[in-house]
Amino acid sequence: MFAKINHVAIVSDNYAQLAKFYEAVFGMKTSPNTRAARATTVGDGYVGLNINPRRAGRSAGLDHFGIQVEDVETCYDRMRKKYPSVKWLQRPSTRPFAGISTHDPDGNMFDISQKDMKNRTSVYVENDGKAAPRHINHVALRTMRPTEMAEFYRDVFELSVANKADGDPNYYLTDGHMTLEIMQWDIADYDATGIITQGMDHIGFKVESVEQVKKDVAQIAADNPRLSPASFSGSEGQALEKLFRRSCPLGQHQFADCDGILIDIAE
Repeated sequence: MFAKINHVAIVSDNYAQLAKFYEAVFGMKTSPNTRAARATTVGDGYVGLNINPRRAGRSAGLDHFGIQVEDVETCYDRMRKKYPSVKWLQRPSTRPFAGISTHDPDGNMFDISQKDMKNRTSVYVENDGKAAPRHINHVALRTMRPTEMAEFYRDVFELSVANKADGDPNYYLTDGHMTLEIMQWDIADYDATGIITQGMDHIGFKVESVEQVKKDVAQIAADNPRLSPASFSGSEGQALEKLFRRSCPLGQHQFADCDGILIDIAE
């Protein structure tokens, strides 16, 4: 496989606490080389989850994903030829997971790394490719032109377009383990709830038992209220939960982490 989706990034006001949520609920492991004063990095054996503190001017929430490729120059060449509006930016050496930041033609930002880039550290080199029983299996974004964006990720990164059910408007591109779910953003979907702008939408996990995860989440919240999932409370919260449930057929149960990041899980 030419490319694999190997990290997801969150921006949070409570980055250290949020890492404990993913450790407690999903068994993710904190890297011994994590940069505690800068971010917290946890992994599932295949995907690294980088949780960054929120700085001035940045919004909290699910921020971006990252793709590791065999050869970045090939990606540059493909983008120059077919997607001239796309630009890229070399990242500082302090980023242990991303050599380059770029975007798709709709402006959705993501990172590119290459296996032998010098700044790769932490779980991005420690992951052995053997995913834990509870592991990230998809990441989703909403965008204005999902058909064209699916073509972009297929053309540039050779991700395979997965089959889908008749009538499913989403696109699913996979590296054989992780799936990038591309969904339509439509302001009309947010009738009766707060409007979420286009961009990253949610993280999906594969688990050994949905019911056991529900029990574990309840017990963790009882033991430590700070790790309680954010609630879909009130009529607006319920409307968002319904939108989430009907938008992603990959999940069997939907909830949010303690910072409000949307999560779905499936066996």
